[in-house]
Amino acid sequence: MQVIEKISSFAGKTFTLWVLVFAVIAFQFPSHFVWLGGYIVPLLGIVMFGMGLTLELSDFKEVLRRPKEVALGVIGHFVIMPLLAFLLAVGLDLPKEVAVGVILVGCCPSGTASNVMVFLARGNVALAVAIASVSTILAPVVTPLLILLFASKWVDVSVASLFLSIVQVVIVPLALGFIIKKFFGKQAQAGAKALPLVSVIAIVLIVSAVVAGSAAKIAETGLLIFGVVILHNLLGFLIGFFFARLCGMDLAKQKAVAMEVGMQNSGLGVAIATAHFSPLAAVPSAIFSVWHNLSGSVLANLFSRMKDKNENANSSKHIA
Repeated sequence: MQVIEKISSFAGKTFTLWVLVFAVIAFQFPSHFVWLGGYIVPLLGIVMFGMGLTLELSDFKEVLRRPKEVALGVIGHFVIMPLLAFLLAVGLDLPKEVAVGVILVGCCPSGTASNVMVFLARGNVALAVAIASVSTILAPVVTPLLILLFASKWVDVSVASLFLSIVQVVIVPLALGFIIKKFFGKQAQAGAKALPLVSVIAIVLIVSAVVAGSAAKIAETGLLIFGVVILHNLLGFLIGFFFARLCGMDLAKQKAVAMEVGMQNSGLGVAIATAHFSPLAAVPSAIFSVWHNLSGSVLANLFSRMKDKNENANSSKHIA
């Protein structure tokens, strides 16, 4: 078990590298990976099941302890990212499928890696986990409505079918993971040690499937999609940070909100696009999956060096 735990830890730390490597290989040799397209939904279900195994009741107690801050974080996430996506799609006059794809990823709940980034950034992890958990639970209702609001300019949107899809690929596996942890604590704890490895493999396969399925379209519009995804993510971090500051939160909470706003559950975006729209609409989510882990790691490093004024004042008093 220790060997699996070490491999799992290594996979988690080098996650972005594996996603990049396999995305490039899938782009160069799409015929070897295109068959994975039929397994995107169950693969995402595995990732969400793993997230369920890590959930604690205390994560939801945080909502009762600080309802205002959790609510502001969730509202910030579901307002800033979809609105940014829509403005970028309209402002840059994106092709229909690309515009839909950018809006899809913008309407998804917080990303599964965001809590790790907040920890590395020395942010308020409890607040981050609460925001991510609440946004994920609200996703079956909020995400379809946001897609209807912002994407109906380009495509017909069925709120009911989107609701069912999100329940199937997010809520059901998440709930199963949570229930298994509740009733089989020791076994779940042992299994959780392998979770980073399982999640990395699942996400790498999802990204490979999308890249292989849209290799030709990526060759045509890849630079445009990369540019939009990078802009979307960086603006999300920036606006999220200052939104939290305007709401009167301290620095640790500002870091948490910035990460939770800027990082998306891009795997869900891939699953929705594949099931309800087109392969090309899944590409922004796949690229986001790679990019936001790179940008999140860099931002976490920068954030970890930032200290609150109160911390600096206390340090000065201590030295004096």
